[in-house]
Formats: sequence, structure tokens, C-alpha cells
Amino acid sequence: MTVSPGCITIQSGNEAANAVAMPGVGAPSVVAVDLGSACARIWASRHGSVSAATSASFGMAGSLVRRGRILDEQGCIALLSDLARRFPEPITADGVVVACRPVQATMTEQYALRRVVTAVFAPSRLLLIDSVRAAAIGTGAAAGVRLVVDVGAQLTEIALLDHGRVTVARRVDIGTRDVSLSAPVDLLADIVARGVCDLRCSPGVDDLVSAALAGGMLLVGDGALRPGLSSRLAGALGISVRCAESPRSAAVNGAGFAAMSVLRHPAI
Repeated sequence: MTVSPGCITIQSGNEAANAVAMPGVGAPSVVAVDLGSACARIWASRHGSVSAATSASFGMAGSLVRRGRILDEQGCIALLSDLARRFPEPITADGVVVACRPVQATMTEQYALRRVVTAVFAPSRLLLIDSVRAAAIGTGAAAGVRLVVDVGAQLTEIALLDHGRVTVARRVDIGTRDVSLSAPVDLLADIVARGVCDLRCSPGVDDLVSAALAGGMLLVGDGALRPGLSSRLAGALGISVRCAESPRSAAVNGAGFAAMSVLRHPAI
């Protein structure tokens, strides 16, 4: 296993006996996966994307993923396998797969994601990419210094990106699903504002945070569709806030672009 900034590269081989991916010839499959707390999305080259819910309710029962952590590996394998079969053409094994992970994901969480994705796609090359980094790529905002905030259904991620690399980040186990259970939108805005202030306290990044704030915030995830959240964030931080055009699919789209980039690399 090789570790590089922002991603873990795993040479997985054809190790999954129950993979839905089929042996094939010609160009390898290029796939992106975003296994979120509320929704799973798969993007495949030339085929677009498909999605399905990963959580039946707010509670633990029926949830495959909670707060960004996989609870039921076999259930996730079954869900992703079903989604992959919805594409008009089968996904071939030994392809390139890029999967989104939450920032500050533990090694245990990352290996669980690795096992699930490998079981479904049997890739020759698997990369894990921070979801905020993928979202920046998916919205064309990876260049320069950026403040990216992903407010998901059960998780909020706040990250400072320097030319696409996550420099510092914060992860909070609360999201828009909590708002639907009566927590006010102001609470989400306050959490994000506190997270941004925490970033300033990280050693050696104060100038980068100031530069990122001057350029405004990129808001992705379900929170970008929550009425009033962007305006509250703008008021609390005194900065401009831009919502992604397709906030829920920004990460998987960016992971797809990253997968295409990997495929074009001379070493592949």
C-alpha cells in the first residue's frame, strides 16, 4: 500500500470472489463511488451515475452507513452490486476505482470501505480520496487555496485545500438530518463557523485560511440545498458563500474525474 497526500492507493488485484464486475477486454472500467450516510452513488465512465438510499431512517436500525462509518459491510456490498447492475453495460473487473472517504477517516473506516468496494468491483487499482477534495474537483474549484464545506445528512466536513490537497480539516458528527429533527439551521451555521475558527488555530495555516476566506466558501452536500444555511454562514463569517450547482453529486463527479486522470497516467 502506498500513501500519498489526500488518498490511499491500494493494489487490490482480482481478489473478490463475489464481485459484480465481469472479466472483459479493451479499455478498463473507470468507476467512482460515494458511499454516504444517506445515499450511495456510483459514477461510471460513459454511463453517468446511479444512486440509492443507504439509510432507512435516522436511527441505527436499517442503516448501512451512519455518520460516515460503514455499519453493515455485506449490506453495502449488496447495495452497490445492485446499483452497478443498473448500468446498460456491465462494469469490467480490473478497472480503476476512486472511492470517497470522509476527512479524518480512521484506518479501520478506510479498510472497511476498501473491502466493500473491492468485493463489488475487483479493481486493479483502488484509490480513496477525501470527499471534500473530490467535491472541489467536481465543481472545478481545486486550483488555488479553497475553503470547502460539505454539510451532509449526518456529517459535516470543513477543509482548507491548497491546490487540491487537504491541508487541515475538521469533521463533526451532525448534518441536515439532525436539522429535520428540530435542531435549527443556526446550529449548523454555528458548527461550521466554529470549525473555520478552529482551522485558524492550526499551526502554520493562518495565512492560508485568510486567503481562503477572502475567496469565499464553497458549500456542497445536502446543506447547499438547505434554505437559509448559506446566508447564515455568510453573515456569521462575513464572507461570500457559493453553493455548488449539483451539491449532492459534486463529490462522486470529482472522484470520477480523478479516476479518469489515474487511467491516463503513463504508469497505468
